[in-house]
Amino acid sequence: MSENPAIDNLLHETRSFPPPEELAANANLKADAYDEADADYEAWWAKQGERLTWDTEPTQTLDWSNAPFAKWYSGGKLNAAYNAVDRHVEAGKGDKVAYYFEGEPGDTREITYSDLKDEISRGANALTELGVKAGDTVAIYMPMIPETIFAMLSCARIGAVHMVVFGGFAADSLATRINDCGAKVVITADGGYRRGKPAGLKDTVDAALEKTPDVHSVLVVRRTGQDTPMTDGRDRWWDEFVDGQSAEHTPEAFDAEHPLYIMYTSGTTGKPKGILHTTAGYLVGCSYTQWALFDLKDDDIYWTAADVGWVTGHSYIVYGPLVNGATSVLYEGTPDTPHQGRWWEIIDKYKVSLLYCAPTVIRMFMKWGEEIPAKYDLSTLRVMGSVGEPINPEAYVWYRRVIGHDNAPVVDTWWQTETGSVMISPLPGVTAAKPGSAMRPIPGISADVVDERGESVPNGSGGYLVVTKPWPSMLRTIWGDDDRYVDTYWSRFDGKYFAGDGAKKDEDGDIWLLGRVDDVMNVSGHRMSTTEIESALVSHPKVAEAAVVGASDETTGQAVVAFVILRGGAEDDGDATVQELRNHVAREISPIAKPRQVMVVPELPKTRSGKIMRRLLQDIAEKRDIGDVTTLADSTVMDQIQKKLTGGAAE
Repeated sequence: MSENPAIDNLLHETRSFPPPEELAANANLKADAYDEADADYEAWWAKQGERLTWDTEPTQTLDWSNAPFAKWYSGGKLNAAYNAVDRHVEAGKGDKVAYYFEGEPGDTREITYSDLKDEISRGANALTELGVKAGDTVAIYMPMIPETIFAMLSCARIGAVHMVVFGGFAADSLATRINDCGAKVVITADGGYRRGKPAGLKDTVDAALEKTPDVHSVLVVRRTGQDTPMTDGRDRWWDEFVDGQSAEHTPEAFDAEHPLYIMYTSGTTGKPKGILHTTAGYLVGCSYTQWALFDLKDDDIYWTAADVGWVTGHSYIVYGPLVNGATSVLYEGTPDTPHQGRWWEIIDKYKVSLLYCAPTVIRMFMKWGEEIPAKYDLSTLRVMGSVGEPINPEAYVWYRRVIGHDNAPVVDTWWQTETGSVMISPLPGVTAAKPGSAMRPIPGISADVVDERGESVPNGSGGYLVVTKPWPSMLRTIWGDDDRYVDTYWSRFDGKYFAGDGAKKDEDGDIWLLGRVDDVMNVSGHRMSTTEIESALVSHPKVAEAAVVGASDETTGQAVVAFVILRGGAEDDGDATVQELRNHVAREISPIAKPRQVMVVPELPKTRSGKIMRRLLQDIAEKRDIGDVTTLADSTVMDQIQKKLTGGAAE
């Protein structure tokens, strides 16, 4: 039996990569930042608050008297859109490009900060004409196009709360969110492009609005030109209604704690949780972390390859880069349209220097082969980030070697929708980074790994990741449900924030994320992380991607069942490959982690955001009927897997 009451620490990694000398010498944040932040935590965050332009200066940095309900920068007043756009124009940087937009069909746009100011002023005037006031909520259901950002900032400019719903959600999900937040105005598009074809959005909105009686206005951007029915008196074309508005608009200053946006994240018990982020602290967190973790310089070209519909897009496509006055790339499409070198073509074209993307897509590129990125000039890349889930060491090393040419440090970041901005990450000019580890909390953040009793675990042990002090970009509550906020995040460990992630400390005290505690398996009394076993599988030269689930087992309680995708060119030798992979896990970790079954599959079931739907794989492992597949990016994947496995899984 395991002596550890939390999670076993099984996988060990000995490689590390120090920062390049030139980057270290000129880094925005150096090692002394840790000491400065530790010495006076509130003074550190007061200093970071100077990144913003205030209409009224704050009188108190942190008010934690009503914990866990925080107030940051109390007494301060400001406008989020002014901080993101207007002040850069006033400083003489109106001609600087804010976004290089690359549409999936190949259409392009350059949007300067002056352009952005005009567009969001028109948007603010249009929303005002529709009766939207400060504190009202506006729903946004859009593709990855510039008007999505215009819509968000137009809301922020007038103090309206935006609620962006990812464009892959179905009508019922959209309606649930609209009703929960009380939105009366929806901004959408006729459609967007996906894998070379127009995909409708307005039709989904129309279906959702059958269940949302309070919505009185819909603004529709023309993107694809597809046939789009419009409802008289409710629906208006963006180009006709918004583009005709005045480009003059004076932004109003709002309280530091004025709501900025709501973002819904899946709840474990049905109803999605509306995560509320407020203005000043969120802007501080996003701008500070983008500047520090990507070593942002004035001439950098920054690309967060994510969707604005997720928190990564809010924090590191919109608010962080714009508050910092950065130039970003905005890409509408998928990585393989019209060809598998699309991303590298974009980096080559725009001379991207800072790249932020998910491990899921890195492993997909590994599967396609390194000869594809080799065709393009990626030499401008100088810092690369990873976001969304723990990155397994082999994907990290491939990313660093093949894409970064061993010159660009990788910042493996941990954060959540709820945290608003990055919490744990290497510093690119300071940290000798270990592949697969988020390393340690960034200056200003206090986090730890604790056991079941909430006590800090020793180095070399696993447990539960908690945040021990409030931070500026933290969620303020769950929209309309303060009790659920307290119960969900603050009840497990007294005085500590816990959102469900397992982690371990290595022998040096550096932090490794182990995925959701829900994904921990109990095999013969050992609590094992699916993340570690997946990492071991992907370290095999034949494997591009792996997903692991626990299945009921009469002998061990739970058994490890693995699904793997082989790299391009790797031979599938049937039972021999399966035994090779099982034995590899036993050698890399321990015989107790050896999978009972390994299934070689053509693809894994993923949502459009790249998240693996382990629930569906568990259905296969447990020999159950397959559950709902409507949220998958490709609903035929489960058919492909079942067809491949027909005749029995190899053991």
